[in-house]
Amino acid sequence: MGIDIGARASKAAITEDGKLKAHHLLLSGTNYKETARMLKEELLAKAGLSAESTVYTVATGVGGQNIDFSQQYVAELRCCARGVSHIFPEVRTIIDIGETSSRLILTDGKGRLINFIVSEKCATGSGYFLETIANVLRIKLEDVSSLSLSSRKPVVFTTGCAVFGESEAISRVCEGFSKGDILAGVHKALASKIAALAARLGLEEPCAISGGGGLDIGLVRALEKKVGVNLLLPREPQLVTALGAALIARELSEESGEKEGRQSNQSNMEERDSNAG
Repeated sequence: MGIDIGARASKAAITEDGKLKAHHLLLSGTNYKETARMLKEELLAKAGLSAESTVYTVATGVGGQNIDFSQQYVAELRCCARGVSHIFPEVRTIIDIGETSSRLILTDGKGRLINFIVSEKCATGSGYFLETIANVLRIKLEDVSSLSLSSRKPVVFTTGCAVFGESEAISRVCEGFSKGDILAGVHKALASKIAALAARLGLEEPCAISGGGGLDIGLVRALEKKVGVNLLLPREPQLVTALGAALIARELSEESGEKEGRQSNQSNMEERDSNAG
């Protein structure tokens, strides 16, 4: 089992023989430990397993270290790289757009992380900026993409700060700009931030996108246009880090079983030697 406790949403996945068996998502809330417990119970039920089932679990995400039933915590970037490479084995660069930050991850083409870069601590480089503007426009997050794709003249945002960006969006509403044009402008601003990260780290193809930002097709299209490459998109991009954690959990459990087997064999050999003596 892999459990990814994010700032806004928490995701969990169970794999069996290296294949996804079940997955589940809950809003994280403020009590990460309780959210993780509920997530585990509901996921086990989905997988047809009893609540008492012992499943080797790897935790990750901003709240992952608050989980008291996991066997190990593994860094979020490593889990993300592992999950994406399971879906797209050829991928070399991952653009992960989360609630609080955006990250570029370079891999060796086999799911192992080589290098990475994270956006500065400002909401204009993350999905939170979209959520803020959606609140200003009084629309649902799931409507952002379709509205932005209807735009013919995206608004140009002149600020790189989320606070001022919110004020700027309010001003554009008062000036009569359409919601679609405002949202398309937000997508362009986010894409520019991420493209700046790509310019610093380098971007090797093939490239994939992950995280909740991947659910916003308008943002994906703006980003493809800005960086000049096609982005591979998982069916459920917000789930890939939890999937990666589950895959790593399987590898760690197998290593643990092999280690226990070697220790048991060593113990048996020592016992036989002792009896022979």
